[in-house]
Amino acid sequence: MHATDPARRDRPDAFVLPADITALIRDRQWTKLASPRLVWPHEELAAPEVVDALLELAPHDRVLLFRALPKEVAAEVFSYLEGDTRDGLLKRLTDTETRQLLSELNPDDRTHLLQELPGRVTQRLLNLLDPADLSEARELLGYPEDSVGRLMTPDYLAVRPDWTVGQALDHVRRRGRESETANVVYVVDDRWRLLDDLPLRRLVLADPGQRVADTMDHTVVRLDAHADREEAVRTMQRYDRVALPVVDSTGVLVGIVTIDDVFDVAQEEATEDFHLSGAIVPLRTSYWETTKAVLYRARIGWLAGLVLVNLVSSGVIAAFEEVLQAVVALAFFIPLIIDTGGNAGSQSATMMIRALSTGDVKPDQWLRAVGRELVLGVAIGATLGALGMLLGIFRGGFEVGLVVLLTMVTMLVITNLVGVSLPFLLNRLRLDPAIASGPLITSIADALGLVIYFSFAVWVLGPAIG
Repeated sequence: MHATDPARRDRPDAFVLPADITALIRDRQWTKLASPRLVWPHEELAAPEVVDALLELAPHDRVLLFRALPKEVAAEVFSYLEGDTRDGLLKRLTDTETRQLLSELNPDDRTHLLQELPGRVTQRLLNLLDPADLSEARELLGYPEDSVGRLMTPDYLAVRPDWTVGQALDHVRRRGRESETANVVYVVDDRWRLLDDLPLRRLVLADPGQRVADTMDHTVVRLDAHADREEAVRTMQRYDRVALPVVDSTGVLVGIVTIDDVFDVAQEEATEDFHLSGAIVPLRTSYWETTKAVLYRARIGWLAGLVLVNLVSSGVIAAFEEVLQAVVALAFFIPLIIDTGGNAGSQSATMMIRALSTGDVKPDQWLRAVGRELVLGVAIGATLGALGMLLGIFRGGFEVGLVVLLTMVTMLVITNLVGVSLPFLLNRLRLDPAIASGPLITSIADALGLVIYFSFAVWVLGPAIG
């Protein structure tokens, strides 16, 4: 934003409006000022001096002079205005004039304007922007990239509580085609604060002479403009709504999110989770639209990182090479151990990632979830361990079978706890919990399983190894 320099008008070399234009302003010849035959010297017009000329006029005359300015000059002049002068000018401009003015403003000036204005005025101005400028305004208004504010549309139907139902329906008929959806009508007060949302069916079935306030049940469900867009998905699913109102920090209605927007978000989030679960950087375009170079970059990073993690498993095997040479039967169970641990950890992580994403499990319920997985780990480990022990006795004797049993129980408990805890940790670090599923948790479980397996082997088979 610009700031007018008060000292500028007192400088001896200060710019003065051309005499013919000054005379037309003095005589209030607004029609001649706006005439296409009048040549405004754009290169000579200095916005601060035009602002000075505006401020010397009565409020009604200001808008007439402003309308007469060339649109490029008008946008620059407007960026110098502040406070009540700017707001008063906006109120007197038509929607068409305001739309043109907003499109001519620089993005930073437009954003500064929208941030400073009251919520109801901001909402009106957002409604006048074309799709490209609206997208840019949402971004520059400070809404986070994945927030509800980036998702919302300002096209909705709003009525006042003191209107009659008949007046409300007349308004719906007049403005319904401009709205994103006519299924829901929002009730706002004179400050544009959200009071309620009314299904259109309720208004249609009500007595036309009844007040809108008498049809309200005050059960409106709303979204904060700065909330994560996944919150819109969860809220719409929970309350079975086709549209949700979006409010700012003061409760002013600034837009709505509709079910088609939420479907798009749900699909994008599900796709992102699928990619992350497969250790792939999420793609922003479809498979066929994505270049081979992008596909390569999306996969190579994770794969290279997982190679390093898997080197830990190789290192564990190398460290216990003498144990394997002494009891060759132990090698038979290595694939069984690492696969079972990885699968169990992946199961636990996948269930917890899904529960966190749907809101079924809250981030502060970590301890309760760990308790459940601890019990499940013992039960599953004992079951699989018993089966593994029988196979171990058959392949290498009772001691090998005991090693397999102890490994299974301990490993299943630990990998279950890792699988359930890692999504909570990533969520706490504001990372996507889906990173914890698939190859990552499997690689971690592989290394843990081998350490546990060979540790029990050394403990139980010590004499045979020595």
